[in-house]
Amino acid sequence: MKYIFVTGGVVSSLGKGLAAASLGTLLEHRGLKIVMQKFDPYLNVDPGTMSPFQHGEVYVLDDGAETDLDLGHYERFTHSVLSRSNNTTSGQVYQTVLDKERRGDYLGKTVQVIPHVTDEIKARLRKLSNEQPCDIVITEIGGTTGDIEGLPFLEAIRQFIQEVGSQNAIVMHVTLVPYIKAAGELKTKPSQQSIAKLREIGLHPQILICRTEHPLGEDVRYKLSVFCNVPLDAVVEARDVDHTIYEMPLMLQHERLDDTVCRLLGLTAPPADMTGWKKFVSRVIKPKKHVKIAVVGKYIELQDAYKSIYESLTHASASADCGIDLVQVDAEELEQRPASELLRDAAGVLVPGGFGDRGVEGKIRATQYAREQGMPFLGLCLGMQVATIEFARHKCGLVGANSTEFDKHCVHPVIDLLEEQKDVTEKGASMRLGSWMTRVVEGTKAHAIYGSPEIRERHRHRYEFNMKYRKQMEDEGFVISGTSPDGALVEIIELQNHLYFLACQFHPEFKSKPNKPHPLFKGFVTACLQ
Repeated sequence: MKYIFVTGGVVSSLGKGLAAASLGTLLEHRGLKIVMQKFDPYLNVDPGTMSPFQHGEVYVLDDGAETDLDLGHYERFTHSVLSRSNNTTSGQVYQTVLDKERRGDYLGKTVQVIPHVTDEIKARLRKLSNEQPCDIVITEIGGTTGDIEGLPFLEAIRQFIQEVGSQNAIVMHVTLVPYIKAAGELKTKPSQQSIAKLREIGLHPQILICRTEHPLGEDVRYKLSVFCNVPLDAVVEARDVDHTIYEMPLMLQHERLDDTVCRLLGLTAPPADMTGWKKFVSRVIKPKKHVKIAVVGKYIELQDAYKSIYESLTHASASADCGIDLVQVDAEELEQRPASELLRDAAGVLVPGGFGDRGVEGKIRATQYAREQGMPFLGLCLGMQVATIEFARHKCGLVGANSTEFDKHCVHPVIDLLEEQKDVTEKGASMRLGSWMTRVVEGTKAHAIYGSPEIRERHRHRYEFNMKYRKQMEDEGFVISGTSPDGALVEIIELQNHLYFLACQFHPEFKSKPNKPHPLFKGFVTACLQ
């Protein structure tokens, strides 16, 4: 088994996750089996309790792990089906070490970063290798080289490479080569300093991925090669993509990154056939038609807050040879202005998930507008709850209908806390999480879309449809088209006599891939085109 460690320097947000995922794509297309992993140096046990303003979206896996959004890139770009073993945080490592200390597992020894913390990090690498056998493990280390919280991970990697042998492991360093406009040239000094910092730790990168806005000239490549002690053919240009992140694997293939990796690791594999990937990218860049879709959320100014949703719309639209013109609508603004002003130019409305009451009334207005105007509507998680509240208020005459999340003493709690959640006190990893079975009712739009009576989807929520209101709402045309296997929990709702009004309690955006768009998004985009 071979190992690739992806580090980053100079600044954060360089795209280490995309670089790692793109390399995984290329190696998979060469017939190699890849497993992706992320080490996050923050002390949170997982990102589940973090604000989207801090960390972007929380990406949920089949086994219920709440993880970094980069794992979304890993699953979208490769065939990997990830588990909690694929994402490790400092919080998890230190929690495990301290639990062992309390049990006396260290037999009275002084517990230290070296060897106890670094041993735990290496143990998680080995555990992943045993659980998910493959040809190559690609491990991304979050943060920036030199960050104090990342040092134990880098030291653990240094030790690990020594143990498995340098012929079986390489370091790929992602760095920034900035363009100084006043000087009119690219500067290599930040990369030199970053590599120097990495060398101090004892790591010597074999590949340099250079993020840049301008092409790297031969002189710049030569300078980086000499001063960073990296072979010239391993200085890889990673220019900002023009249209879509899915261009990145093709760009890195042009730079022969996968050839370099195979040579360094002594792997023999045929060239990557990227024909299907190129077709997908071509449809994204040059669609034959366009459709305008409104996304109504409260984190709308944050691109990463709804990352998987935007990517799922891209996958679905490409399958229809169509481009998406996003109308990003702030839900709070909808509370102050008529929905017709902000939504009238859109062909469809999507309401994503979220927590808290900020902007909820704006989402309800958007949902009402879509229902009354016959516009295609897709609600996800909170979006389903909002659709339920809106229908109860304006079609069933249940004045004051609400969720107990927003009003604990509301007159008609059509959305209520799950029974098993009522005694929960800790917030972290305590929701209904992970992959759960849904029974889909035959004869419904959901059944026509999925083409199956049973599906599995990923969840992340605490509140559910209140079954006490089921009959009253069904009498008015509210259709419950998917439930848990025992029929106790509502998973999918839709409306009679509507082109496409469908909402789900789960998060379908976590299971969409470039050449395999999720059925709900595909159906939604198709309806918007109509």
